Amino acid sequence: MQTEPYIQPMHALEANPVLCIVGPTGAGKTQLAMLLAEHAQSVGLSIELISMDSALVYRGLDIGSAKPTKTEQAFVAHHLIDILEPTEVYSAARFAKDASRLCIEIRSRGNIPIVVGGTMLYWRAWAYGLSSLPPAHPEIRARLDEEGKTIGWPAMHTKLGIVDPETAARLKPNDSQRVQRALEVFEITGKPMSSLLADSPSEDGREGSSIPSWIHLVSLEPSDRARLHTNLEKRFDEMLAAGFMDEVKALRSNADLHADLPAIRSVGYRQAWEFLNNQIDFDQMRYKALAATRQLGKRQLTWLRAISGRKTFDPFSPEDFQAALDYCKSKLDQK
Repeated sequence: MQTEPYIQPMHALEANPVLCIVGPTGAGKTQLAMLLAEHAQSVGLSIELISMDSALVYRGLDIGSAKPTKTEQAFVAHHLIDILEPTEVYSAARFAKDASRLCIEIRSRGNIPIVVGGTMLYWRAWAYGLSSLPPAHPEIRARLDEEGKTIGWPAMHTKLGIVDPETAARLKPNDSQRVQRALEVFEITGKPMSSLLADSPSEDGREGSSIPSWIHLVSLEPSDRARLHTNLEKRFDEMLAAGFMDEVKALRSNADLHADLPAIRSVGYRQAWEFLNNQIDFDQMRYKALAATRQLGKRQLTWLRAISGRKTFDPFSPEDFQAALDYCKSKLDQK
C-alpha cells in the first residue's frame, strides 16, 4: 500500500495566518477562546472555533471530555465537535485535512477561524503534515487487533521491540493503539516507525520544531504544577457530581462499544469503564483517572516546549492571562 502524502494548503492560509490556542488539559483554553469570542462580537467581528481535541469529536462523550457547554456552542460556532459515533475512529491526518478545509471555508464566509485544543498529535499533522507515515490499512489493522486480543498487548509490545526497539522503548506495553500503529507501519513499509519519523524531524514532537508562518501559536503553560493538579482533581470531582458515571453507563449500554476503541480509551473514560466492569474499585478508578490526566498534561507540555517561537503565557497569573487575551485580540484586529 503506497503512502498518500498529505500536502498542507499553505498557499491558502499564508496571507491570513490562523490563531491557534494550545496548552495542557485544564489550562483554560476554552475560557480564553470564549473571552475572545465576546471581544470579537463587541467589535463587530465573527470568529468560529475549530476544536483540536481527540475526545470532543465523539457524540456521547460530554462530561468526561470537558466538552464546551451547549450555551458556549450556541454563542460561537464550534467545529469538529460531535462529528462521530464513539464506535468510529478519527485520525491526526483526517484532522489536518478537516482543519485546513474549515479554515478556508470560514475565511470564505468573511469570518475568522481559531483552532483551540491540546491534542498535539493533531497539531503536528496540521502544522507539518504526516507525509512520511502511511495511512491505515484496514486488513492489517484488523488482523493485529485480533492478534492483540489473543496473545495480549504486552506480547505485541515485545514483538514491536524486535522490529522497532526505539519506538517500543517509548511506549507502554498496554498502549494498544500506539503499539498496533507501530506494527502496522512496519508491515506496510518494511521500515520502523522511528526511522520514518527521523527522516521528518519536524514531525517528531521531541524535536525543536519551528512554527509555520501561517500559524500564530498561543500556548497556555501553567507555572505552578501543583495548582494545576489541584484544579484537575477538583474538575474531575465536579464531573463525577455532574453525572459522569451515568454517562459512561449509557455508553456501556451500546453493545458495539468496547474498551479497545479510541473513544473509550480517552482519559477518564478508560478508568470508569474498568470500574463498571468490576476490574477496580471506585477509589482506584478516581486515582487512576487523575494520574492519567496528570500524565496527559505532562506529555502535552513536553510537546509544547519543543516548539520554538510559540507565545507562552501563564494562565494562573491574572496579568499573564490578560496579556494572552490582549495578544489574541491584536491578531483578530489584524484580520
